[in-house]
Amino acid sequence: MEYLDFELPIKELEEQLQKCVIIGQESDVDVTPTCKEINKKLEQTKKEIYKNLTAWQRVQLSRHPNRPYTLDYIRAICGETFLELHGDRNFKDDKAMVGGLGKINGQSFMIVGQQKGFNTKTRQYRNFGMANPEGYRKALRLMKMAEKFGIPVLTLVDTPGAYPGLEAEERGQGEAIARNIFEMVRLQVPIITIIVGEGASGGALGIGVGDKVYMLENTWYSVISPESCSSILWKSWEYKERAADALKLTSSDMKKQKLVDDVIPEPLGGAHYDRETTFKTVAEYITKGYNELKDLSTADLIAQRMDKYSNMGEYKE
Repeated sequence: MEYLDFELPIKELEEQLQKCVIIGQESDVDVTPTCKEINKKLEQTKKEIYKNLTAWQRVQLSRHPNRPYTLDYIRAICGETFLELHGDRNFKDDKAMVGGLGKINGQSFMIVGQQKGFNTKTRQYRNFGMANPEGYRKALRLMKMAEKFGIPVLTLVDTPGAYPGLEAEERGQGEAIARNIFEMVRLQVPIITIIVGEGASGGALGIGVGDKVYMLENTWYSVISPESCSSILWKSWEYKERAADALKLTSSDMKKQKLVDDVIPEPLGGAHYDRETTFKTVAEYITKGYNELKDLSTADLIAQRMDKYSNMGEYKE
């Protein structure tokens, strides 16, 4: 397990508990009372830390190297039913954007999401979850295929942003994202979107238009990352914590502003502390969201979706 800076008190207590157990195993000394006391203190420390997280700390948790990524959710929830589909039928297959057909609780879904890597080699292979235009065009191809066969769409968002390289701009990065938003608003099947990690800028919006939009508890969703915001406003990354607070990018902020429909709770410490529980909870929210949408007519579904996004940003004093 890797620990973030604010988790160091937890690390120290867990190491103490481990040493206590080893002493008990290697000697005749009864360490049970000591272990119980350390364990009690550990649980209290966890509750104190994780129940009072700042916006920046939640950003850090969303990037935790042990946190499950899109394919982890797909494999856990869909099992052997997932069939990955490749390519945009125009340029190439973007490895940062994955998609395919899978079943969740007996219902078929077209699943699309950004995939990050878990080590240096796979991070390079997946381009750190930053999709090129062909990734967004692949996503749209799969969504239009789902529309053709009447299959609901599930999108899993986890990206630091769309790839900002010169070649991406040359191939129409802005147009690809704009086209996806335009087409998703009028897609004739239910769309469920879940922010499972980072939801940054247009890279997230390119697959983020949904009838139901959920955020996991320790994720963020914003037009810009705290570091980039800090560098623009203060010409330095040193103010990233202040920027994170100002951006109101946490799941609770998004729910309060009515920009997402609900917040999916995570186990104490984050999704990586108890992956199985996280996967189960996410599957339940997907099923719940689909059940609320499946009986709507196509006209009502699209009208409701358009009204939802048209009403965003309204402010009354």
